[in-house]
Amino acid sequence: MYRENPLKARLKAGKKSLGLWLGLGSASVAEIVAQCGYDFVIMDHEHSPATLRDAVAQMQAMSATPTTSVMRVPWNDAVYLKQAIDTGIEGVMVPMIETAEDARRAVAACRYPPRGFRGSAFPAVRASDYGLRGMDYVRTAHERMLIIGQIESLKAVKNIGEIVAVDGIDVFFLGPYDLSGTVGHFGELEHPAVTGPIAEVEAVIKRHGKWMGTVPHRGLDAQGLFARSYDIVAASTDATLLREAALAELRAHRSNNP
Repeated sequence: MYRENPLKARLKAGKKSLGLWLGLGSASVAEIVAQCGYDFVIMDHEHSPATLRDAVAQMQAMSATPTTSVMRVPWNDAVYLKQAIDTGIEGVMVPMIETAEDARRAVAACRYPPRGFRGSAFPAVRASDYGLRGMDYVRTAHERMLIIGQIESLKAVKNIGEIVAVDGIDVFFLGPYDLSGTVGHFGELEHPAVTGPIAEVEAVIKRHGKWMGTVPHRGLDAQGLFARSYDIVAASTDATLLREAALAELRAHRSNNP
């Protein structure tokens, strides 16, 4: 279902957006959370066994809702990006952008010539409504696709000024846990060696007027991060929501029935 990108429209309107990670690969779960009203979901293909066929089923299940579909691809891989975008995904998240060249390569893989080198199958793929949108899709796809670059290493922090200057990355998404590992304090998100680089990245992104995203960290929930000038927050995962609901129900039961 080719359409205007609802998440991109929200960002342009200055609206804060809350999202959910999908790692279970379930179309039913995608349908439920989209019906609940999340602004976007991120289908995680970096840390889950989900497949592109799973993503298509999830997008079909969500198609009656305004929830925007985003896929985190496994790596900055032009082949996977090409296949992912051809499925009809509305946004891509690219892990471990560490240099301006990484950013340029990711953008070019998402765009048709002359803006990039994305391979052409628009007469038949789902992204163009199986060719029904044809050249209209070719003319507008680069405008509607949301490209998110992950900043999650000390190397990226050192190069952040050059990275943010690259045209085409719409959202810079901080990965605090991976970043903490690259400075030698894995998981210690309150350590100055971690908070310092995060603050540095935030300042550069804000100074360039770019959109910024992350996950809850440093004791800040989604609303706290929005107050800190973040534009999108992917707050939970399908697995953790299910886990915590199950544990809460069991705790209530065990407290009366040990």
